[in-house]
Amino acid sequence: MPTMTLRIPTADGRADAFAAFPDRGEQHPGVLMYADGFGIRPVLREMARELAGHGYYVLVPNLFHRHGPAPVVELPEHIGEEARPAILARLMPLIEAHTTERVLSDADAYLGFLTTRPEVSAGPVAVTGYCMGGLYAMRTAAAHPDQVAAVAAFHGPVGADGPDLFSGITAQVHLGHAEGDLTPEALDELNQALDAAGVSHTSEIYPGTVHGFTMSDTDAFSASGLERHWERLLPLLDRTLADR
Repeated sequence: MPTMTLRIPTADGRADAFAAFPDRGEQHPGVLMYADGFGIRPVLREMARELAGHGYYVLVPNLFHRHGPAPVVELPEHIGEEARPAILARLMPLIEAHTTERVLSDADAYLGFLTTRPEVSAGPVAVTGYCMGGLYAMRTAAAHPDQVAAVAAFHGPVGADGPDLFSGITAQVHLGHAEGDLTPEALDELNQALDAAGVSHTSEIYPGTVHGFTMSDTDAFSASGLERHWERLLPLLDRTLADR
């Protein structure tokens, strides 16, 4: 399967990115994939390749490109609980500096780049995200309702911006929450806000999971949670992008 390391022009310099796409000559629907806070690393590349194998051009940008190429901090092969505090202490200033304005400015650049790739077919795209990348995916969809047909966010703080964010979303949405992140009562409130905004969505707690459950290089990983993630994500993309 072809993969590429790319440099995407943004308002604040060039962002490095990873792309994976099927090994066939025709064009394929585009998917913008936002990483979690640990950024582009082997597990994200593998997830991008897995998704590309189902017929999509997948673009994974370095969210923290303003601070250097990925990985912006040194990461162990397995991010265990003992290493996590020190890594997060280095990442938190970068996360805090990545304001909504920066997210949306970068989203303009990423979507503009993705939709003009010769390997990407014309029409709307999908956006996926993990952890804070899930929130970025929702912001991107709200800012680009004519371009984004589907959004999927996993163990992400998607309600952090409040219900006003949802009113701009016209895409079909799936939200997969960690059981350790969200109570059933909070899930009900979130889903009521999505309903009130008219968002077509599925939004559920994945049983037995904690924050970060999709990431196989962390102690949070749940094999059943990752499998459920694919069981929800792939039909969503098939419904919204497959007829292109």
